[in-house]
Amino acid sequence: MDEKVFLTSEGFKKNEEEAETLRKVTRPQVVERLVLARSQGDLSENNEYAAARDQLAFLDGRLEELEDLISRAKIVDKSHGSCGCVGFGCRVTVNNGNADSVFHIVGDWEANPSEKKVSYSSPLGQALLGKKVGEEVNFEAPAGKILYKIINID
Repeated sequence: MDEKVFLTSEGFKKNEEEAETLRKVTRPQVVERLVLARSQGDLSENNEYAAARDQLAFLDGRLEELEDLISRAKIVDKSHGSCGCVGFGCRVTVNNGNADSVFHIVGDWEANPSEKKVSYSSPLGQALLGKKVGEEVNFEAPAGKILYKIINID
């Protein structure tokens, strides 16, 4: 699959660091556990060996996923340019009539609602893209329709 994956430079760095940690720290530790468990004798009843083998398979899968992501990454930061409108990489301050919230518009792989990182392809991301300060956006969320007024774009 050669499809590009859009990431902020922050997201790219985070994925590179995770891959590096898996490669140089976590994986060698698990391999060491596997070797030690293998030396314990009968593998058919060796729970430590089975657990280490399963963890190694999981880590190798995650490392492969990260390496694929990194190889297909296209770094895009703050694509709002001179138009002053919401774009990929922007941090957008909005108000729902009661309180302000700040959302960071990111790629699908970086999206994390608990960190207020919103995918550009999500309903909220799509509603915000191209809008300017002072404009209102109305979008459909799982809890129903939500109206936000854009307060600031950074």
